[in-house]
Amino acid sequence: MPEGHTIHRLASRHRQLFAGRRLAVASPQGRFAAGASAVTGRLLRDTEAYGKHLLHHFEGDLSVHVHLGLYGKFADGELPVPDPVGQVRMRVTGDTHWLDLRGPTACEVLDPEQIDRLRSRLGADPLRDDADPGPSGAKIRVSTKPIFALLLDQSTVAGCGLIYANEVLFRAGLAPTTPGRLIGPEQWDELWADLRALMKEGVARGRIDTVHTEHTPEAMHRAPRVDRHGGEVYVYRRPGQPCLICGTAVAMGPLAGRNLYWCPACQS
Repeated sequence: MPEGHTIHRLASRHRQLFAGRRLAVASPQGRFAAGASAVTGRLLRDTEAYGKHLLHHFEGDLSVHVHLGLYGKFADGELPVPDPVGQVRMRVTGDTHWLDLRGPTACEVLDPEQIDRLRSRLGADPLRDDADPGPSGAKIRVSTKPIFALLLDQSTVAGCGLIYANEVLFRAGLAPTTPGRLIGPEQWDELWADLRALMKEGVARGRIDTVHTEHTPEAMHRAPRVDRHGGEVYVYRRPGQPCLICGTAVAMGPLAGRNLYWCPACQS
């Protein structure tokens, strides 16, 4: 599932291509036909990312809400519009570009009240400048759940996914199983600041890199990581490989229904 930095990149891309223009919206697949009919021909005022949720705000207080989930993908290109290939849930056509959406978990039209309810279910998004990490920290401090699980809970931190949760805890030297109630305010502030910095770098680079300069392949004279997710990381999907800091074999195990990766020595 795409992490929050990907959704923010998509919001920026779609704003660049379509904001301020009247758009034709259709559903070649048919499953979004009613929603497409409600917004087609309207001016796209702006786009917005909140955690893993993407919003296209149209005139008339209607917004298209997209959650990509595990299988959703966008594709875009310059006109002319190609024939639909596969199950295209939503097709957007502007005066210079087209946009196709396939396989999302959610693609729906929402009014302002429904958007407010959506936002109220989400925690603070580290990539939003209006984010307030205070309530998220307060929620963590009264929880007995592992901090790893709390970071993945979108009602606590919106946009943080599996890679960032594993990596930010390694960088903090924090055991992923630490109960939230043991995370003090200062430690939460440090976690938040590091997560925000990493995710902002992800937006800028288009990939997730979490290693410090002294641990890059160039600095350590090691081969670059080869993985479909790309990027240089400390523990994510590196089970059995030596920790880049201490050499201990990276461990892997299940937690909160997800794959947890950690260094038994650095995160003891």
